[in-house]
Amino acid sequence: MDFHKYEKIWLVFGILSLAIFLSIVGITAFGQGHTPAGGMDTIDPEKVNETAPFDNPGVRQIDKNTYEVAIVGMAFGYNPSNIKVPVGKEIIFTLTSTDVVHSFTIKDTKVNMMVVPGRITHKNYTFNKPGKYLVLCNEYCGTGHHFMSTEIEVYEP
Repeated sequence: MDFHKYEKIWLVFGILSLAIFLSIVGITAFGQGHTPAGGMDTIDPEKVNETAPFDNPGVRQIDKNTYEVAIVGMAFGYNPSNIKVPVGKEIIFTLTSTDVVHSFTIKDTKVNMMVVPGRITHKNYTFNKPGKYLVLCNEYCGTGHHFMSTEIEVYEP
């Protein structure tokens, strides 16, 4: 097969451009600590209520500036349904599900997590303003899906 001179030039240019683009994306992603998801913790979905921290879901203080919120997603709700956290502190959301796949999305924030049975997911977030934040499930989980929401109250300590 014979290529015209201009076809060869464009082919070389395209391949070099692709190689440079992929190199830049790879170097910046790993340089900034972006890596593929992995290391997820597992849990037996039938023993969620017996396994810490989900045996006592809610807010607990880890240290002066860090709080953990253990939440269980279940049919059309979250346990606990009332969550209160202080403003300006790091909040570690730790979630799992007992039945089907749900999501945990806090409106107007960058928190959007998949809540999968058999897996424990974590997300760190710091609220900078006090107020009430709406939490929604964005994964269709059954006929009562539209009722699956709660609020997080962020208060001044």
